[in-house]
Amino acid sequence: MKTFYITTPIYCVNDLPHIGHIYTTVVTDTATRFHRLIGEKTRFLTGTDEHGQNIEKAAAAQGVTPIALADRVVARYHELWKKFDISHDDFIRTTEARHHAGVEALIARIEKAGDLYTARHEGWYCSSCESFYTEKEIGEEKRCPVHDTPCVLESEENLFFRLSKYGAPLLEHIEKNPGFIRPETRRSEVVSFVRGGLTDLSVSRSKVKWGIPFPGHPGHVVYVWLDALANYITALGFGSADDALYREFWADPAGSRVHILGKDILRFHAVYWPAFLLSAGLPLPTTVWAHGWWLRDEKKMSKSVGNVVRPDGLVAEFGPDALRYFLLREMTFGQDAHFSDEAFLTRFNADLANDLGNTVSRVAALLRQSFGGTPPEACESNEILGAFSAAQADWLAAMEELAFSRALEAVWRFLAQINGYIVAKEPWKVRKEEGPSSRLARILYAAAEGVRLSAVLLSPFMPATSRRIFETLGLPAADPRPEDLRWGLLPVSTRMPESGALFPRADAAVYFESKTGFSSKAEVARMDQPTGSPKDAPPPVETTQAVSPAGERIDLDEFKKVRLVTGRVLAAERVPKSKKLVKLDVDLGSERRQIVAGIAARYEPEALVGRNVVIVANLKPARLMGDESDGMVLAAAVGEAGDPSLLEVASEVPPGSRVK
Repeated sequence: MKTFYITTPIYCVNDLPHIGHIYTTVVTDTATRFHRLIGEKTRFLTGTDEHGQNIEKAAAAQGVTPIALADRVVARYHELWKKFDISHDDFIRTTEARHHAGVEALIARIEKAGDLYTARHEGWYCSSCESFYTEKEIGEEKRCPVHDTPCVLESEENLFFRLSKYGAPLLEHIEKNPGFIRPETRRSEVVSFVRGGLTDLSVSRSKVKWGIPFPGHPGHVVYVWLDALANYITALGFGSADDALYREFWADPAGSRVHILGKDILRFHAVYWPAFLLSAGLPLPTTVWAHGWWLRDEKKMSKSVGNVVRPDGLVAEFGPDALRYFLLREMTFGQDAHFSDEAFLTRFNADLANDLGNTVSRVAALLRQSFGGTPPEACESNEILGAFSAAQADWLAAMEELAFSRALEAVWRFLAQINGYIVAKEPWKVRKEEGPSSRLARILYAAAEGVRLSAVLLSPFMPATSRRIFETLGLPAADPRPEDLRWGLLPVSTRMPESGALFPRADAAVYFESKTGFSSKAEVARMDQPTGSPKDAPPPVETTQAVSPAGERIDLDEFKKVRLVTGRVLAAERVPKSKKLVKLDVDLGSERRQIVAGIAARYEPEALVGRNVVIVANLKPARLMGDESDGMVLAAAVGEAGDPSLLEVASEVPPGSRVK
């Protein structure tokens, strides 16, 4: 059986968890549940990073020992992961003896390879990252590129790892394994960084006392990132007599070893960690997946910035599955996304209360009214089976790519098809005309089996909701198995209990009046309205540009005012609630722009990534369906429908080249 090993980063215990930590863990849990559902042998690891300067400082500020602080925060993680239905197999703490033994075994291998030496180190240090940065990276103001906090010039004698020795082997590995670093934009970043030349890495600290003593070097502790990164194998028993899990889930060349992490710690996982493993003669991870940031007020959520969103209020009011859904649906995996109270409530009411909740309630009510439970007769072949086959194929393809938002789109299309089937078949009329007939049984069985299968597809994302749907249909409230993806498993003549709404519609005004924790009560006025539209205005017209009157000509001087440049599409996603618009992240050489283009009818977002296009770069920004568009993509109108066909540029032309 194929093995699938997946990990979150281990979280620092200097503060309580927030939405950023929850997102990474929910993503990893969703991927784990999917691989279990398709029959793979999986192992899911998460945990906490409990050593280093940050924990020392945080504990001192609170007047407690570092381990007391760690114990308190770890208890909160366990409580939160239980609430969010996180199905991890193991939780590693870097203060555990099994971890210390594994770190020492890893260092022994690195030292045996001749890759450690002692030297004095001086550099610009960010205490939040616990990492040194070059002067180029921190700029003239000497501020951390991740936290925007001042870096400090530090100097001490440390042990160094010969990172420079592994630049060429790393580039070779990346080239031979295109899926090693994902998405493609992050792969390009790492390749550029490694090609710029790697300098040896300080892997011990003498000024920090809270850490693992460095073997054979009294007065030094292991650099927190060498300590922390080793958790991925120490949790499997590496360095111990019982290393069966290590051999099964890490050493097996046919298995998958996937790290999920935020893009701010990509370098540690895609450069330092593989280099440590190469030195130690150990297998590398198969994939390092770096997702984007959740932004609040245009900045990354961070304790140091002070803009984090805590989950307590949202979970208390709407439940953990609603937040799981929002995080997975709203962010295109790999890209940044904005956390908005308005967006959360819109998703909750439109997607969960209306689309999902109403579909389940409608089918359940029809079953109870007609048969008191599931129909007495099954239906072997119908439109719903065909719709499920298509939805399952799209869902599988998206989940293999960790395209969670796209997989959920497939489930929601299927729900819409179930609703359409019910409307077309009019079972209420059939019941009125024929009573509980065989035809009515087949119609409602198909609809109910569609609901059951939608719950199976939904189970990796919203496990508790999936179980509630099974209960509504009179089935056991259990996580589905691989065989549950087959058509026709809904039992006939099963009594169905009365059940409440899955997601009662939220009254935004009442919520804002009674709760705190969202950003602003003023957002209530904008609920259920298109962004930027007055209350009584009609929905905005979808457009991508203003069209000049036909036949109007301009002179050369006017044309020279238009700045046309080449741009390379780095990422693309559909604009919610729009059939025409796609939001593009475009590299213009010296800058990156967000551009909204009306090309969704012809192009899937995934097919746009990597294309070289022509951009009108000096157009004034405009807002289209609530998103700012800073420029225009040029396209030709093709056919009678005027479908847009992008004007493309050869791939060798660099972004930012002037079009003449």
